[in-house]
Amino acid sequence: MAAGDRVTGTGHVQFGDELLLGPGTPYRWKNLTGWEDSPGVDSGTVARSDAHGAYLGRLLAQPRTITVDDMVIRTEPRRMGATVRALRAATALRDSEQPLVVQLDDEPPLLSFARCIRRSIPVAVGGYAIGVVQGAALQFEATDPRRYSLVEQQVEARLPSAEPGLDWQVTPGPERLLYPITFGAPGSTGSLLAVNEGDAPAHPLIAIRGPLSLPSVTNLATGEAIEYDIDLALDDELVIDTREGTVTLNRTASRLYTVTARSTPESLFTLDPGTTSLLFRAAPGSADPRASCSIRWRSAHW
Repeated sequence: MAAGDRVTGTGHVQFGDELLLGPGTPYRWKNLTGWEDSPGVDSGTVARSDAHGAYLGRLLAQPRTITVDDMVIRTEPRRMGATVRALRAATALRDSEQPLVVQLDDEPPLLSFARCIRRSIPVAVGGYAIGVVQGAALQFEATDPRRYSLVEQQVEARLPSAEPGLDWQVTPGPERLLYPITFGAPGSTGSLLAVNEGDAPAHPLIAIRGPLSLPSVTNLATGEAIEYDIDLALDDELVIDTREGTVTLNRTASRLYTVTARSTPESLFTLDPGTTSLLFRAAPGSADPRASCSIRWRSAHW
C-alpha cells in the first residue's frame, strides 16, 4: 500500500498502513504539536578563545517529536475494548519507522517517517461502557526531522552522445531529398534537472546502470561530485543512497570503497531547494547508449 493512501481530507493523520485518525474515524484529535515546529538544533558554533564572539559552525537538526493529543475515542456502547485494541496494535513499539502522513487543510499532505514511542489512553469509570474515552494521546519520533511530499519524482539521463544527423551516403544530392527530412534521433547531453519544491535539502537516491566505467554525477552549481572507480557491466546497477551514505552493487554488495578522491561524501550530496542541474559522466570512451543514470527524490520541508 502507498503511504497516505487513506488520507482523503482535512484533519486526517495516517500512521503506517492501517491507522487513520480524524474525521470519519473513531479517533478524533484536537492538537498536533511538533509538526509545524522547527526541530531542535545541534550547533557546531565554537566560542573564540582570543576574541569576542565565536566561529560559525553548522546547524544540524535533531529528531522531530510529534504529539497527537486531546484525542477523543468514540464507539458504540461496550465496543471500546476492540477499538482500543486496534489502536494498541497499530502503535506497538517497533524497531523500524513507518510513514506518518498529515493533511491539515487543502494543501497537499506531507509525509514523515516515525515510530510511536508513547501511547496514553485514560481509563475512566463508565467510559468503556458508554463508548467515550477523552484525553488520549500518541507521541511519535522521526529520526529524520524533515517532512516530504507524497509524490516521488524521478529523472533519467544517458551518457552524452552526438546527434546522427543526415546520412549523405544514403542521400548524396539535393535531387534525392524527400521532405520532411529526418535528421535522426536527438543526441543525449547527460544532463538532469531536479526540482526540490520544499525549503529543506533533499537526499536523492541515485541508480547508475552499465555498461560504463568511472561513473560520476556532478552538481553544476556547486561543483560537488560523486564518482566511483568501478566498471559496470550491462546488467549491473550501482545504487547510491545519499541519505544513508551507502553504495551498493546490484542491491547486495557494498562498493563504498570505490569512491574516488574527488568525490564528496555521499551524505553531503543533496538537492537544495529550487532547481539543481546535474551532469552524468563516465570515463573517456564510455559512450554506450544503454548506460544510464536515474535520480529519485521527494521535495523536502522543514
